[in-house]
Amino acid sequence: MIHLLLNASRSTKRFIALSYDVFAIPVAMYLALALRHGTFSIKTTEAMYLMVAITVIITTVAFVKLGLYRAVVRFMTSKAFSALALGIGVSALTMATASFLIPANIPRSSVIIYFFTAFALLGTPRLFIRSVVTQLSKAKSEPVIIYGAGQQGIALAQALSSSNQFRPFAFIDDDPKKQKSSIHGLKVYSPLNLSDLLEQQHVKKIVLALGRTSIQQRKLLIEKLAENNLEVLTAPSVPDIISGKARIEEVREVDIEDLLGRDQVDARADLLQESIHGKIVLITGAGGSIGSELCRQALLQQPEKLILLELNEYSLYAIEQELQQLNEQYQLNVPIISILGSVQKQNRLETVFRTFKVQTVYHAAAYKHVPMVEHNVVEGVRNNVFGTWYCAEAAIAAGVERFVLISTDKAVRPTNVMGASKRMAELVLQALAKRQTDTLFCMVRFGNVLGSSGSVVPLFRKQIKNGGPITVTHPDIIRYFMTIPEASQLVIQAGAMGKGGDVFVLDMGEPVRIVDLAKKMIRLSGLTERSLKNPQGDIEILFTGLRPGEKLYEELLIGDNVEGTEHPRIMTANEVHLTWPETHNLLNRLDKACHEFKVEDVISLLLEAPAAYNKQGECPDWVLNAGRV
Repeated sequence: MIHLLLNASRSTKRFIALSYDVFAIPVAMYLALALRHGTFSIKTTEAMYLMVAITVIITTVAFVKLGLYRAVVRFMTSKAFSALALGIGVSALTMATASFLIPANIPRSSVIIYFFTAFALLGTPRLFIRSVVTQLSKAKSEPVIIYGAGQQGIALAQALSSSNQFRPFAFIDDDPKKQKSSIHGLKVYSPLNLSDLLEQQHVKKIVLALGRTSIQQRKLLIEKLAENNLEVLTAPSVPDIISGKARIEEVREVDIEDLLGRDQVDARADLLQESIHGKIVLITGAGGSIGSELCRQALLQQPEKLILLELNEYSLYAIEQELQQLNEQYQLNVPIISILGSVQKQNRLETVFRTFKVQTVYHAAAYKHVPMVEHNVVEGVRNNVFGTWYCAEAAIAAGVERFVLISTDKAVRPTNVMGASKRMAELVLQALAKRQTDTLFCMVRFGNVLGSSGSVVPLFRKQIKNGGPITVTHPDIIRYFMTIPEASQLVIQAGAMGKGGDVFVLDMGEPVRIVDLAKKMIRLSGLTERSLKNPQGDIEILFTGLRPGEKLYEELLIGDNVEGTEHPRIMTANEVHLTWPETHNLLNRLDKACHEFKVEDVISLLLEAPAAYNKQGECPDWVLNAGRV
């Protein structure tokens, strides 16, 4: 019966509600008089019938005006019940007025009694239906435990109480003062009770509501929870909720940053602003993972103008739209100029730099995907080496004050063309820094960033959702990881410290074994690894072999000649470099080899350069090998 009522059309539901109210109002009036007289034998008159009719008509009109028949009963809130109380108040006033004017000669106290009988008869069915629907929906929703009984946890419990997806079952909290208490009907347990709780109630998900807990504490807690084969979710951060980016009930998978990250050192405002605030800033590769974050960070420092240079039209459009929203949100009023173009067009670059009087350039444009560059050697070298050279020459010609190259740890003793080309780009800037002093050149070297295009993290997530297997190239492969915002902030701060020709190296923390990362992500999804020891597991890890040019581990320094800086996460390396004539000669020969598409000559010249390039096996360039057939 209840399902028929809930699935009926809106017009049918309104008719049923109206019919019930037309019936219930006279009954409430009768009960009020019966309670007043102490008997159910009420002597009626024509005046009383007229009073009832007037009260029913005016009450239903008031209910219509108050929107009570537009409200969906199952979702009625306290506001709707306030409107109901107001409507019943109007009804009682109508009853009192009609009985006086007709006159119906009823006791005045019966009007007060009528208010309560009417509220009981009209409100109770609505509450009953809402309660039944809530229970039906909650029976289908999944029970979750909330870790953290603080303000964020309480707000999350309240939000999930009206959710059809999750049902808060209990709190877990480390604070002994909160344990064994009850908050909003949910009992607070100690973390020591978690295993028993899971066995008894078959809960498979836990949602973290940890407030401002440090990343290190979150990391330890998440790893401990993952041992229970629980799917670990997290509530949105307080800043995201305040800014409107997320709602409290939008629980999501745990950010892998919580497992791999470390507590960030607060950025120094003076270094962030040094090369940006009040200046005209241009960012190449503005639509890429690092480039787009550099754009966001630069915008917040309020440059005079922010110029985005990007080859990919959609990527440029997407970051421009996002930055315009940030501009409005924070009322920054920074002019944002989007330029479509390639860093391989020196005349175009020089024209842009001169026209807008660019003062600071962050050069993030590059091909960074190792196997892709291995298969497309000439284009990789053209973009990474010559794109950097042409951009740097254009900056010198246009009088740019500061030029910061975004480099990579793969430039250190590279085993692939991508790394060798980035080391070659570093050598070009080092030589240009010695050739002139008007434009200050420096470069910032760091490892993998979480969530970038090509990162293993989104790939692993996708593979887990598809039921596996997770593909890892080698059981011993390790990588350094850093969040994109932290890396971008450190790039800006390092660039501000440059004195000319500097190679800055970011502190990437501890390296991570990729296979361990895969195993953690499986456990965090509430699943188990399928292996010889556990053939009934959910997700298999498959080793596919190292890709062309891939190393087991990456380094950040070529030699041991490293010094600290005024920033604890930024170091500077003193490394070998060439004079400009030597560099220029090498570039000219490299240009000729690229122009004639002599891939093997390009490889030979990269090996000749002081880049410590250690070529692995045969060159897998697609065009070169197709031409040999």
